[in-house]
Amino acid sequence: MKNITRIYFGTLLGLSALWLAVNPDIFAVQDFVGFRNLMVQYSGFLAFGMMSLILFLSIRPVWLTRRLGGLDKAYRLHKWLGITVLVVATMHWAWRMAPKWAVALELLEPRRRGPRPDGAGMHWAQSLFLEYRGLAESIGEWAFYSAVALILVALIKCIPYRWFAKTHTVLAVIYLALVFHSIVLLDFTNWATPVGWALAVMVLVGSVSAILVLLGQIGAGRRSTGEVVEVDYLPEMQSLQISIKSDGGWKGHRAGQFAFVRFGNSNEPHPFTIASAWQDGVSGLTIIAKKLGDYTNTLYETLKPGDPVALEGPYGTFTLQRDQSHQIWISGGIGLTPFVAWLEDLVANPMRREIDFYQVAPHCDGKLMARIKDLSARAGVRLHEWRDARDGFLTGERLRGDIAHWQKAGVWFCGPSGFGQAIKDDLVAAGLPSRAFHQELFDFR
Repeated sequence: MKNITRIYFGTLLGLSALWLAVNPDIFAVQDFVGFRNLMVQYSGFLAFGMMSLILFLSIRPVWLTRRLGGLDKAYRLHKWLGITVLVVATMHWAWRMAPKWAVALELLEPRRRGPRPDGAGMHWAQSLFLEYRGLAESIGEWAFYSAVALILVALIKCIPYRWFAKTHTVLAVIYLALVFHSIVLLDFTNWATPVGWALAVMVLVGSVSAILVLLGQIGAGRRSTGEVVEVDYLPEMQSLQISIKSDGGWKGHRAGQFAFVRFGNSNEPHPFTIASAWQDGVSGLTIIAKKLGDYTNTLYETLKPGDPVALEGPYGTFTLQRDQSHQIWISGGIGLTPFVAWLEDLVANPMRREIDFYQVAPHCDGKLMARIKDLSARAGVRLHEWRDARDGFLTGERLRGDIAHWQKAGVWFCGPSGFGQAIKDDLVAAGLPSRAFHQELFDFR
């Protein structure tokens, strides 16, 4: 979380500092209209910069996602930036409309527009931008309304995922429209300053990213195909255990990673944690899909052996660590999937480590639980079957009471975010270094 916090505030403060350093007259302006014009420029530059980073993150650059701590962290940063863009873009629109509102409320005298400059003596680019200024303003206004609607669709989780998936790509088109808006309407004097140079870089990076999104090239180098081998319904967990055979294009994964999976003729890839370890010579993997929404609900009714599968991945850094002498694993509900893969990996590649695995759930499918027990015994992992009705809620306090020397352990959590945060807060407050707590942020909206 520290890395995404640094990049988020670094982007926000860095762009602000750059613009203010080039435009210090904002602190000396005395009339409302002059201040308003500068705020329109500042908020537009800030919103466009963050949108450019959002587009860059959307193409899943490997080096950046690793630095952030995994694709799940990159999506969390993506979400923070999206919310901030929504706020800053609204401010940009409000500052642009402010004189009209002030005149309507009789707080400001109407101003007569002088004659439009004829372009004489101007740089050719400035004259060209002036000619297209009205069009750029109209495009920007409609792009703003469209972007607000689509960002809200992305943030409101009760809206079906399929709507979100189909509409979110349109933001790349809106971004390209805002490229024209930003180039034309940036104060021309800023083009010869670091603000203009920064905008040029953002336009280049963001536009290339948007084109890759529209051409469907995200993750193109990590794609492979296969077919469904077996579908096993786990009624106690309302989940499907799906075994997939790769056609050979899947090059392997580390235990705990996830993949984007598309079944049959669907155009909607969904992220699923891989619930099996990679074995050389065995071109297959297993995922467990919980019935959480409209898409996963239909899988139960339609998925069958032989159906084609499109895979993209692997992604993620929530992987088995072999350099910690004591580890505590905590799964909440369907969050057990990466730990199943970890157990398989430990059985295949044993290591002498002290590991406590808290498998927390209201109940678990008997067949899957038998597999977890068998793997835990063979891997030398202490399994704690935690059932809320029988054991109460698992808290950091109870965990500390159960395990000696917990302060020296690495804690790995996968499950509901609120549950994980409560455990982390307790353990860190009691003395666990915050860097020793690792949590999968498996939330892509």
